[in-house]
Amino acid sequence: MSENIIYCYSGAGHCLDMAKKIARGLGDTDIVMMRSYPAKTDAREAKRVGFIFSCMAGGLPGDVESYVKAIQIAPDAYRFAVEQYAGYLGCGLRKLDEIVHLDYWDGISNHSTAIWLMPHTLTVPPTKPETAQKRVDRKAAEIAAAVMAGKRSEKRPPKQAAFALMSEGLGKTHARRVKKFAANDSCIGCGTCERVCPRNNIQLVGGKPSFGSNCIGCLSCVQYCPKSAINIGRITEKRERYPNRNVKAEDLTQKIIHID
Repeated sequence: MSENIIYCYSGAGHCLDMAKKIARGLGDTDIVMMRSYPAKTDAREAKRVGFIFSCMAGGLPGDVESYVKAIQIAPDAYRFAVEQYAGYLGCGLRKLDEIVHLDYWDGISNHSTAIWLMPHTLTVPPTKPETAQKRVDRKAAEIAAAVMAGKRSEKRPPKQAAFALMSEGLGKTHARRVKKFAANDSCIGCGTCERVCPRNNIQLVGGKPSFGSNCIGCLSCVQYCPKSAINIGRITEKRERYPNRNVKAEDLTQKIIHID
């Protein structure tokens, strides 16, 4: 068992990139992916247990809430969480805190990867991707230092009841949105989308991806397609993709990543 465990949900690689950077600051860390059911839920031997995830529809992404409830943590373990968000913090950190009782939490804004909702360049104030990455790198170093020092947040994460309602509402519309997933003629049948899908929801049929209804909404298929061939209706056709430059598609398929 490693001294530290970080549970990570990442769709376009940004949260995994941050998890790796924090893990390097902590040393001896297992990063356990939460895109599907975690490969390790018994964390009782870890001294520090962290959670790094993105804000999705104002709340926790995918099935993260149910996964966290299955994780066993020692009573005296230090617990922390970091959220990346586009425009608002939402209620995800609060929901997580209600389950695991966080000692320390933080958040940082980044460019949106919810390509069906907005272009990633739509940030307030306007920020170039290179600048946003440098900011995340600095933040990761600060958080690692804070965790090693045992820092404790003075307040609980904000409740933000309005975002809890929004999260529930947007989650219900996802079933309609997944019906719009399709690959255009730029598709080369490489199978990247099939490999990065955490739900096995994409199958290549006749060299083209076929999309099922069991979609978690991670958008890894959209963000990591080498030809930007996958779209969600017509709204995403001219929108730039924003996968993390430090994370490869195959990195997302790993269940546990160890960092010394």
